[in-house]
Amino acid sequence: MDGVLVLDRQKGITHLFNPNSIAVIGASATKGKLGNSVVRNLIDSGYQGRIYPINPKGGEVMGLRTYRSISEISGDVDVAVIVIPARFVLTAVEECGKKGVHALVVITAGFKEIGHEGQEAEKKMVEVAEKYGMVIQGPNCLGIINTSSPYNASFSSGTPGKGRIAFASQSGALMTGILDWSLMEKIGFSKFVSLGNKSHLDEADFIEAFGSDPDSTFILLYIESVVDGRKFMEACRKVVPHKPIFIVKSGVSEAGARAASSHTGSLAGSDTAYDVAFKQCGVSRAANMAELFDVANVYDDMHLPSGNRVSIVTNAGGPGILTTDACEASGLEVTSFSQETIDLLKKELPPAASVYNPIDALGTAQPEDYAICVEASLRDENVDSVIVLLTPQAMTKGAETAQVLVDSHKKYPDKPLVAVFIGGNSMVYPRIILTEGGIPVFDFPERAVNALAELYHFTVRRDRIKEEAIPRFNVEMDTVKEIIRNIRKDRRRVLLGNEAHAIAEAYGIPVARIRLATSAEEAREIASDLGFPVVLKISSPDIIHKSDVGGIRLGLETPEEVEAAFIQILGGATTHAPKAIVYGVEVQEMAPKGKELIIGCSRDIQFGPLIMFGAGGIYVNYLKDIAFRLAPLSSTDANELIFDTKIGALLKGVRGELPSDITGLEDTILRISQLVTDFDDIVELDINPVFAYEKGKGVIAVDVKITIGGEE
Repeated sequence: MDGVLVLDRQKGITHLFNPNSIAVIGASATKGKLGNSVVRNLIDSGYQGRIYPINPKGGEVMGLRTYRSISEISGDVDVAVIVIPARFVLTAVEECGKKGVHALVVITAGFKEIGHEGQEAEKKMVEVAEKYGMVIQGPNCLGIINTSSPYNASFSSGTPGKGRIAFASQSGALMTGILDWSLMEKIGFSKFVSLGNKSHLDEADFIEAFGSDPDSTFILLYIESVVDGRKFMEACRKVVPHKPIFIVKSGVSEAGARAASSHTGSLAGSDTAYDVAFKQCGVSRAANMAELFDVANVYDDMHLPSGNRVSIVTNAGGPGILTTDACEASGLEVTSFSQETIDLLKKELPPAASVYNPIDALGTAQPEDYAICVEASLRDENVDSVIVLLTPQAMTKGAETAQVLVDSHKKYPDKPLVAVFIGGNSMVYPRIILTEGGIPVFDFPERAVNALAELYHFTVRRDRIKEEAIPRFNVEMDTVKEIIRNIRKDRRRVLLGNEAHAIAEAYGIPVARIRLATSAEEAREIASDLGFPVVLKISSPDIIHKSDVGGIRLGLETPEEVEAAFIQILGGATTHAPKAIVYGVEVQEMAPKGKELIIGCSRDIQFGPLIMFGAGGIYVNYLKDIAFRLAPLSSTDANELIFDTKIGALLKGVRGELPSDITGLEDTILRISQLVTDFDDIVELDINPVFAYEKGKGVIAVDVKITIGGEE
């Protein structure tokens, strides 16, 4: 579009986060209307900037002069909140652009969520905004809240407390519930952003903005999809080394679902790419909203744990055992104390107390006993975090014990200290003391352990994220282009075996040699040229699993066997798949047996090429010993992909076996990664089996299947 300004989304979000002036287009003096709620929230939140209500009727809204249009305002306007019927929004956006507004919050619904007509209107709205260099949050959203400015430009029923959690959600209704709950739980937020339809600004834009926001130290998201997978991953990789990102991802993308003919496509569920993307960019995926906020609760007032070693302090054996089991299940180590700690506990606690981890200070434990146990744990160099359990016994002093924990945390603030106060009415006031003192408190041990474990696992993922070069190999791209061009001329999408092998060879992927025969005599000549034994396979784009129709013969040793097998294979194809187009029979050299593996790729609609590795052979769909990574892969990615599987451990050599050629396997995976990254045409690729031989002897691809997508 002519005259389009160069758009800096992050600069636009800066205006959105910290506006000096806000116009509310659709402001109303009538209580209960959205335009009234937005103006009321701006005033009640203590916003110190200029508020410009806009309504064609003029007059006043809550004591503020109301303008008939945004053009009537003499001063600058940083942000415009739009709460008018959808049919008037496009005109309002144009007027905002002419006024020089930097950012729009379009609360109005009635866009792509209602169908094609709304989608087209939304598209035009974005085009107009970009023409004037404006960014858009929404439409169909709750609005935005910044507790640091402060300002509340939403129609929520309240404003959350001030905190360090930046939260963005694709569901506005969910946000209103969380906001109400957070006020009861006294959980604070720095930013509270409703993403809505994500017509312009999306989750990646806000992740990047939260990453550079000095008021936000912890990032939470609820999403149902991502707009741009690669952009999302880049934003997360940029932010995660500095701030944790925890996400609840719901829903399964129907847009990405299709009937997959390859092993890789059928084994990769529609949610697999999200799991892999989160893992590769260091994001933690919470199972549900409760888990999301449990983790945030622990992080809000605590340092991240420096390791996984935990001390457990309790006044009852049962909860201590439950906590120990939960720790081991979630990857936390119930650590061994230093001798100095053990000696101190033996000296200070009753003889019947257990001074080894978990510390059981007995049901008679008093606040001073808890102080001894907790502070000894926090001082111990073998302890990275402490979980304190309290059950209501006859002699228990809940409030006083809670205060002891608060005081201990103040003395030793560098290690996470988490409380589990089990009980009902008797624990209400102690929990208030803990919460106000900055100690996260839970009602049962499993939730506390899970939250603490998630923070530890985040530190591991964060530390593994590093910029690593993606290897590039010298390959024959022109050869691949020519093969794909010829396939398209033939109006096919499934490559013949010899074509797929030729593509693999062009990228330096070691393959068993293969050639196409159209007659028994030609098959005999090719076999003699390749050398016996050989394999014969039916060559048909319509027959994916050859063994199901008798379309494969192994270990043929003589020319006569080859001729007979050729005739039998064609006959079987005619019987079992009479409608299949058959190009002939492929003759392939027979590779010596090795460890049977599979390497494949399917293309995810959001994230692109999804590489699979695992145990291969005929049982791949049943064993499902597989792992995934998103291409392009680094050398570290390829190595981790291999060892995320059980077969990966076997490749190291077990029970006297020599190790397999893992270096050669990594090289093959990386070449496949480059191939599917270079050619978007390739939508599915399966190499099954790949034989891996002893270290130094390489690997060889035996059966290569490739499917290309339809032309755009």
